[in-house]
Amino acid sequence: MQNLKTVLSDLDCDEAELSILFTDDKEISSLNKRYLKKNGPTNVLAFPISGGPPPEPETGMLGDVVISVDRAISESKTEGEPLEETIFRLLIHGILHLLHYDHEKSPEEADLMEEKQRRLLSLIRGG
Repeated sequence: MQNLKTVLSDLDCDEAELSILFTDDKEISSLNKRYLKKNGPTNVLAFPISGGPPPEPETGMLGDVVISVDRAISESKTEGEPLEETIFRLLIHGILHLLHYDHEKSPEEADLMEEKQRRLLSLIRGG
């Protein structure tokens, strides 16, 4: 929990709230199809509360992050990283999407998001 607080604090979202759902490939596939019109499972989905600068002033909510535990386990093995680190990497990735970072917009945006994600991961690793 402290790691998540560190990440949110660094992103100037100390008082923000977010919802996190851990699910399986079947459920995330369904959400991916329903909301993004994409087939198949993905590792993480993010649903921002607003289209503007977060958090939404009236609610303090950033949005929802959905993580497929099935994908996380698979990525953990593939990447050779502890499952907990994979989960935090996916969670950070989702939070950055809630803050309107989008690696699919352009190569520059992808680089910016990757750099931010790496920096935040290093914070929770302790440097």
